[in-house]
Amino acid sequence: MVVIKDDTNIVNLTGELEDNLEFSHEIFGEKFFNTKIKINRLSDVYDILPMTVSERLIEELDFKNNKFVTVSGQLRSYNKNVGEKNKLILTVFVREIKPKEEENKDPNSIFLDGYICKRPVYRKTPLGREITDLLVAINRPYNKSDYIPSIVWGRNAKFARNLNVGDRIQIWGRIQSRFYEKKIDEETTVKKVAYEVSVSKIKKVEEEQI
Repeated sequence: MVVIKDDTNIVNLTGELEDNLEFSHEIFGEKFFNTKIKINRLSDVYDILPMTVSERLIEELDFKNNKFVTVSGQLRSYNKNVGEKNKLILTVFVREIKPKEEENKDPNSIFLDGYICKRPVYRKTPLGREITDLLVAINRPYNKSDYIPSIVWGRNAKFARNLNVGDRIQIWGRIQSRFYEKKIDEETTVKKVAYEVSVSKIKKVEEEQI
């Protein structure tokens, strides 16, 4: 049984909005723009996350005098041709955005209900920390799906490494940005940024037999 509901992909963010808006696309006369939001973590580190927002949601926002906003939406993916390869692009599709009214104890949260679509990859860091990489497919209406890279840590990583392709799972966590350097040749490296879900809780859902 394939689950397609409106509550299988829920994102809530609170942070500082960038000034600039970059035109993304237009659908049925409605224009969409790309921007980014900066979200502080508990430490001095922060995440800068991409967002896609409709012109109709930002008409009354005062970008100059109030950059701090609360956002709700979904984490979506699409493929972009880069050279001869397809690159998976992630963005938060904004459904609601408004000025921040109060402090949020959890400024970066996501819930996903989807399916394992690639064999889990279990590994250990040089310091011995256990990690399992997952790719989770979240179904949307009209035969569309979002493919979300996710990282599971510690004891949850041991659980996640035994999941199989097709298993339905629910995960809770946050969206993180991670910077890294990619080696082009012997003398050249370029800085890249990856976006993924850092999982704090994971649950396998047993499907009902039809």
